[in-house]
Amino acid sequence: MVKVLLFGAALLLIAVLLMGVRVFFTKGGEFPNTHVGANKAMRDRGIRCATSQDRELRRRENPVEKILKSEK
Repeated sequence: MVKVLLFGAALLLIAVLLMGVRVFFTKGGEFPNTHVGANKAMRDRGIRCATSQDRELRRRENPVEKILKSEK
């Protein structure tokens, strides 16, 4: 039982190290940005992140409030 747990832990450690080679062993290494907004092909097609779209919509002024302000 202990041998299986140690083998599993060693295998997991090796997997994490191999996935992070670029991050751990290069100067200024960082994980790749998988955000939709960072993908040039998606931006060219006009596809944006749902979070960014929501933030933009919340910044816009409500049309009803705009009409009420113009009546004053």
